[in-house]
Amino acid sequence: MERKPGEDEFKASLLFQLRKSEKGNRHCPVNSPVEFSQAGFLNVNRRKFVKMALATGAAIAAGPQLWGAESKNEVPVRPLGRTGEKVSAIGLGGYHIGIQSDEELSLRIVRSAIDRGITFMDNCWDYNDGVSEVRMGKALRDGYRQKVFLMTKIDGRTKTLAAQQIDESLKRLQTDHVDLLQFHEIVRPTDPDPIFASGGALEAVLEAKQAGKLRFIGFTGHKDPAIHLRMLEVAGANKFRFDAVQMPLNVMDAHFHSFEHQVVPKLVADGIGVLGMKALGFGDLMRSQTVSATECLQYALNLPTSTVITGIDRMEILDQAVEAAGTFKPMNQEQVSALLARTADAAAAGKYEGFKISARFDNTTRNPQWTG
Repeated sequence: MERKPGEDEFKASLLFQLRKSEKGNRHCPVNSPVEFSQAGFLNVNRRKFVKMALATGAAIAAGPQLWGAESKNEVPVRPLGRTGEKVSAIGLGGYHIGIQSDEELSLRIVRSAIDRGITFMDNCWDYNDGVSEVRMGKALRDGYRQKVFLMTKIDGRTKTLAAQQIDESLKRLQTDHVDLLQFHEIVRPTDPDPIFASGGALEAVLEAKQAGKLRFIGFTGHKDPAIHLRMLEVAGANKFRFDAVQMPLNVMDAHFHSFEHQVVPKLVADGIGVLGMKALGFGDLMRSQTVSATECLQYALNLPTSTVITGIDRMEILDQAVEAAGTFKPMNQEQVSALLARTADAAAAGKYEGFKISARFDNTTRNPQWTG
């Protein structure tokens, strides 16, 4: 069978990540996707390769654009881990739709995004004191709710507070259920413990799932990959497996306290959906003058992400996100290496990823009443 343009490079990159995951990310017998190609790993047959790719959140489809080319919209779709769901490769960040002075603009952004193929909706109980959920709820009227994969997050660490926040979010979002509910801001090493403790938030979330209020469960955090790994470890000790995990994934993360290197391989190996965020780092990455917005988005898209959630506060930013997704083609190792070399010095100390090094971004630290 004739291979499609770029297929060998993409298969080599993906198989390299898979093999590193299988070998604990340190004992992989080859050191790059190029060596995978040279070593003959590309002889994996198509059926086996597709099965492996699906476990990482990658979608291999007919046509030159290998990721989610079956989408009829401007934005391709990808599998969400092992859930059986497909989501848009770009997700609409919920925080940014609550900051416009004109609510109608917020609603127009949401509906325009959906019409153009962005169907993964991000939100949170605490975003803009609930305004983000209220506006998204209004935008999802008139049949739009049925077109999207809706996610929101809660801060509560106790069963009582988590249950309360779930019900408040559903009311604001004007829906009887969300598709994905996530524990928000796992940013301290101690955060996993109360969630999994007796009377903890997980009990409320599991009861809500049983009641049909949510379908899948995940968690988010922006601080340190070690904290994500501890959350996964505590979950495993309690015989629980998350459906999705959200974290910063961007071209500078690759150099500093890297979620890409430390967390993503484990998620890929376990078939957990990888949700990227902060691809632009609130715009700080572009202020480094080393990388463009499109390069930032496409770097994150090049990882085994199910979706890359990005803030969209203006229609021109929506255009930018849709174009980045629609024109994305898997990057080869040479392209990735060049981009990483260009950003290495700027990224070294986390200067442009302030959320990793400053408590300024830790809203639950400033508002401990949200967690309980």
